[in-house]
Amino acid sequence: MFEHHTKPLLPRKEYYRRIARHAALGGAVIAVALGIGMTGYHTFEKLPWIDAFVNAAMILSGMGPVATLQTASGKLFAGCYALFSGLALVAILGIIFAPVVHRSLHKFHLEDEGRAGK
Repeated sequence: MFEHHTKPLLPRKEYYRRIARHAALGGAVIAVALGIGMTGYHTFEKLPWIDAFVNAAMILSGMGPVATLQTASGKLFAGCYALFSGLALVAILGIIFAPVVHRSLHKFHLEDEGRAGK
């Protein structure tokens, strides 16, 4: 997926395309995770879709729930979804920022090789 450290830096245009692809993938993961949360809150807590969206979005973003949970199954789902959301947030950030980190490390490595060869 990424160029080897011995290869030259990716041209800017292709680098921006790579960032856009990773951002789109991150957005897709967010949409799926949000859909899981909305379905769970709607199913287990019988929340209207808009309230299920708010609760799922708040949990996924790390802010916390909005609605008070009433059922044991809803509380169990909310706990599992909160754990899932924490891991999903880290994964999404990794997906989105991977090209930026890779390019900076690649550039650093190329600069380091230039000094070692002199």
